[in-house]
Formats: sequence, structure tokens, C-alpha cells
Amino acid sequence: MSDLMHLGYYTRELKKVLPEHYFEPLPRRALWMIPHLAVAIGGMYAVITTSWHGLIKFGIALLIGHAFACLGFLAHEILHGSVVRNPFLRNLLGMICFLPLNVGPKLWRKWHNVEHHGHTQHDDDDPDAMGTLEDYRERPALQVLYRIAPVLRSFLTFASFSFWFSFHSFLMWLRFMPEFKSRRERIVVALQFLGPVAFWIGFMIWVGPVNALYAYIIPVLTANFIVMSYIATNHLLNPLTHVNDPLANSLTVTTHPILDILHSNFSHHTEHHVFPAMNPAYAPALKRELKKRWPDRYCEMRHIDALLALWRTPRLYRDAGPHANQLIDPQRELVYPTVGHGLEPGPVTPTPLGSGEPASTAARPAAAPGRRTTGSEA
Repeated sequence: MSDLMHLGYYTRELKKVLPEHYFEPLPRRALWMIPHLAVAIGGMYAVITTSWHGLIKFGIALLIGHAFACLGFLAHEILHGSVVRNPFLRNLLGMICFLPLNVGPKLWRKWHNVEHHGHTQHDDDDPDAMGTLEDYRERPALQVLYRIAPVLRSFLTFASFSFWFSFHSFLMWLRFMPEFKSRRERIVVALQFLGPVAFWIGFMIWVGPVNALYAYIIPVLTANFIVMSYIATNHLLNPLTHVNDPLANSLTVTTHPILDILHSNFSHHTEHHVFPAMNPAYAPALKRELKKRWPDRYCEMRHIDALLALWRTPRLYRDAGPHANQLIDPQRELVYPTVGHGLEPGPVTPTPLGSGEPASTAARPAAAPGRRTTGSEA
């Protein structure tokens, strides 16, 4: 870990060359709410008011879910202050966009903006980081999970994507509520969480169980899965780091340009962690600058390859110290590499615990010696 560089180093160097307007909000980005809300509301109206075949309604439900996910990505953009700076308007727009996923803006800014961005991939302080072998020994639930065959465990992990973002936000609500010191703050955080929950429960009662299935339940499961397919690849293939080095602890994934447009460039996650308050419209330009200045440190992978790597590797780190760049299956005593330390697209070959570093860390691609960029660079 001695080669890690703090976030501040990158920001100081980049601010010398990036245009000043990159650091200003882009209010016009809020207009993306219109098409996303139109698809969501129009789709909900269609499945509730028509007698179309269930398969057609299922297809519409998936479109609603994608619109929910797009709104979630836009909420993330808005609540970082990269669209509007006015706190009231920022929170109002963020609350509307996050309504389907039941996330309140005040909790999000504490959990995500402050804690996650301030302590990315720190084993103790990042609320989104995965556990270590020490956690495994202390948590019976993890011990049960790792007794399951790896293929089934991977299936369960991916199945959990369909609810994990909303469930994790509930856990974060419980975790951070005591840290809001004033009674007023706690009331606001509680209302911002319980209000959307009450709204959707009331909505589902009003439209009935079958309509609720197509208008909200399938869509919110779809939205969770889409959002988690990015979040899980953003960091969970990277090593734990005690120094907040975004080029070491974050991964940019490449996807179709149309999806980048609809998903607010959420794929550009290393860029986002370098400048969280920079509007993602500028992320591709920042990516080019990062790759030009630090080609040996920058990491990226095709989205599909990153998802396959998630499937093939466990979600547990060997430790948070000298082996923080290794994932481990404790039941089978197998060690797996992480991004930047040997994990590449394609089959992953683990190493038996105790036999030294994973073999794949010994060599890098001959065409780019020492390079930490993985997969497609498209």
C-alpha cells in the first residue's frame, strides 16, 4: 500500500489544467427529470388502467424500473450539488428523484457524500465497504454464507441486488440516525425516510395487489438491480485502502454510450471520486486527463466483465493490512486478486491460502507494463 496517493494530490494537479467551468453546476441537467418521470408515471398509468396481457405489463414494469434507476442516478448527481447549489431546491429535486428507492436527501448526504466519499474503501469507516476475514470470524451469518457452494453464493449475491440498495439505505438510516444531534434533524431524517415508505404502501393499497406488482414492486426490484450492478462494480473488486486514493479504490466501467447518457455517466466512477461535486457531464473529459497523467494507476473494465469478475470472486477481504488487496474464500482457503493487483477480465484462478501471492499478480500485460487499466478502453 506504500504506493497509494491521497485524493488531494490528484485534485491539486488536475485543477491546474481543467477549465474553471467544469466546477460549476449545470442546472439544465435537472431537465432529465422530465423524460424519466414521464416514462415512470406513464408506465404506471398504463399498467393500472389497461387490461393488457401480463407479459406486456411485465415489459412495461421493466421500463418503469429503468426509469426509477435513471431517477436514482440523477438524484445522486443532484445531491452532490453539481446541478443546483441552492440547498432547498437541491434537496427537493433529490427527494423527488429518490422517491421510488425510499432514500431521503439528508441521510444520503451524510451516508454517501460525507462517510463513503470521505473514507472510500476504509474497512472501518466506509459504510459501503465489504468485510474482512476478521468480520467473518465474528459473524455467524457470514460463516453460513461461505459454507454454500460458490456458484450458489454468487447467484444469491446477484439476486440480492434486486433489493439491496433499498435495504442498505434502511440499515444506513438506523446506523446514522443517532449521529444527527438536534431533535429537528432527526425528525427531518425520519420523515424523509418514513414519508416515501408510507406513500408507496398507500399507493399499493389504493391500486390493489396485481396493479401494485406491475406498477411498483417489479419496477423497484428492477431499479435496485440496475443501481446495484453499478455500485457493486464501483468498489467491490478493488482493494481496501487506508489512504483515500480514488485510482486505487474505485473502478470505472465502460458501457454503451446511450446507457451512459441515460445513467448520468455513473459508469465513470473513478472520475466521480476524484471530483464528487463535478457534474458527470464532464466525466469523459476528466477520464481522458486521468489516463494521460496516470496511465499506470488508472483502472477500468467493461461493465459486463466487471460483473463476471464479481460472480467469480468472493466478497470478503483477507485483511485490511498487508493483504488488503486480496479477496478470500475462508471455507475453501482460496485467495483471489483485486483490480490493480492481478484481477483481469476472464477466468479467475485463485491461489491456496498460505502459498504466497496470487500467481496472476506476478505479471502484467506485456503491451503495457505496470499498467493498471483493465479490459476495454473504449
